[in-house]
Amino acid sequence: MATLREWAQGARPRTFPNAVAPVLLGSGAAAELGGFVWWKALAALIVSLGFIVGVNYANDYSDGVRGTDDERVGPMRLVGSRAASPKAVLRAAVASFAVACAAGLVLAATSTWWLVVLGLCCLAAAWFYTGGSKPYGYLGFGEVAAFLCFGLAAVLGTELSQAGGISHEGVLCAVGAGAFSAAVLAVNNLRDIEGDARNGKHTLAVRLGDAKTRVFYMGLLVVPFLVSAALSATVPFAIFSLAAVLLLVGPGMAVRRGAVGPRLIAVLGATNAGMLVWSVVITAALFFN
Repeated sequence: MATLREWAQGARPRTFPNAVAPVLLGSGAAAELGGFVWWKALAALIVSLGFIVGVNYANDYSDGVRGTDDERVGPMRLVGSRAASPKAVLRAAVASFAVACAAGLVLAATSTWWLVVLGLCCLAAAWFYTGGSKPYGYLGFGEVAAFLCFGLAAVLGTELSQAGGISHEGVLCAVGAGAFSAAVLAVNNLRDIEGDARNGKHTLAVRLGDAKTRVFYMGLLVVPFLVSAALSATVPFAIFSLAAVLLLVGPGMAVRRGAVGPRLIAVLGATNAGMLVWSVVITAALFFN
């Protein structure tokens, strides 16, 4: 039976910035419209964290029962390592999704029921990433889903639930957050490219190949800083978010120079750190604009 520490590792806390950053940005965009509501921001954070923990456990379950997690370099896999039974991990995924849905229903009831539709789409995306008979994550569409769910949906859903509308600043923030989330997944899949190819998991990294995936990752990192420049036209202090590039120079160079395996785990962590710092600065700029 898995220990509490192993369950915590299985939740993959290093991915949590992907959940926190879009809620910060969406709340900042709502504040810029004069509609920030603190308890709705907290509820949105519960939704976002519930979804990311749920999708991490769901991936652990689905990949584990398929055997594609038997040889991995990255974080703890509960099913693949035999630390927990598939049924236990599936229950943990369902419980996490249930918490997210409960908080989402509160937001929908106090703002707009369109959030239910958005939530159901994200729930389906979370499960069918590696679940079902034809998981789209095995077909190379994972980065697209990350961009849509932890970029557009999370940022704009947070803004909509608080301010009752969507601004162009919110859209720009959503694009930046989505690009960061896609970059995190891209480098994660780059790390696992050889094992995934052997196991028939045709991620985008497997389809593009090593060299092109590295270029793709670098391109994704450029997008948030283009967003910073665009935002600074209406939110002047957003320009200070360019400082986050300092956290990404090292990871970018490591990827460019051919880092593989465990060396990419550090790149993954630094990419998440860069996303979080970028989001905090943008959010502060929006609040004080």
